[in-house]
Amino acid sequence: MDGDILRVNGLKISYAVGDEKVRAVDDATFSIPGGSIVGLVGESGCGKTTVARGLTRVMTKNASIEGGEAIFDGADLMSMSETEMNRLRWRDIAFVPQSAMNSLDPVYRIEHQLNEVLVQRGGHSRKDARRRAEELFDMVGIEPRRLKDYPHQFSGGMRQRVAIALALALNPKLVIADEPVTALDVIVQRQILDTLKDLQEKLGISVILVTHDISVVAYVCDRIVVMYAGRVVESGDTETVLTKPYHPYTMGLYNAFPDLQSSAGVLTPIEGHPPDLRHPPTGCRFAQRCPFAQDRCTTSGEIALSDVGGGHFAACLRSDEAETLRGDAAKSETWAAMA
Repeated sequence: MDGDILRVNGLKISYAVGDEKVRAVDDATFSIPGGSIVGLVGESGCGKTTVARGLTRVMTKNASIEGGEAIFDGADLMSMSETEMNRLRWRDIAFVPQSAMNSLDPVYRIEHQLNEVLVQRGGHSRKDARRRAEELFDMVGIEPRRLKDYPHQFSGGMRQRVAIALALALNPKLVIADEPVTALDVIVQRQILDTLKDLQEKLGISVILVTHDISVVAYVCDRIVVMYAGRVVESGDTETVLTKPYHPYTMGLYNAFPDLQSSAGVLTPIEGHPPDLRHPPTGCRFAQRCPFAQDRCTTSGEIALSDVGGGHFAACLRSDEAETLRGDAAKSETWAAMA
């Protein structure tokens, strides 16, 4: 669509595990509109972190990109040389890792680590780097005097703010945040998400927020991309996808989302577990856990995303029955029958 800063088409990423190959991301397709926060959501092992790292081309040695494209600002990230990618990292695309403590060098003061980015990668003078570091700390809500501190002197939430400051150091166009609030308590999570949202609006940047927590997506994201077993199964405007999902997996995720307006307080789990991606099933990969699966779901081959209206995409053969399926999916007994 017009105004997209990133368009991912048919991305395929595999891991070599012994003599076998695991296709962790298979034909992933989605877009990131400029100036938006897009949530990449799914349970553990669905491929969302692999997508995030694949977009920056910073992956483990046994990982390889086997197909697809990622058009960022008019150029394909997947076909760039390592030298070209290195020019983009930090300057145009920045990464906020899952564990801020592991991303910060414990033996260097924070000021030194910011200077390393600002001076060596950004070309700032030492004086300008100091000024920029103080500005970044102000932006993320940390007193500039604490630039002299070491990582262990910060709380978990403060370290996450430092990681965000590092990511924003060179004014990137796109920030990819991998589970940035997972290890934090709910109060600090709210503060970090508010900070991220505020900075995104002020700076006009785009953000990919990788998370397994659908409540985080509902709180802060403009759009949502739902992944299951390495494939994108649904995407669109967050409010629309969460209130009118077309894929049964999204319906199941919504049932596991606490509703503070309801007195029932009943959460319905999705029974079972994702398939083994060394030998993925044919057809819909969610079929074995889906209460609405039919024979054709497992015999029709891979099911492509289709436009269900208004930029909302879903990969389900029964999307034309979505309204009826939503009603049944809201009943706990529908999912209990899969146990």
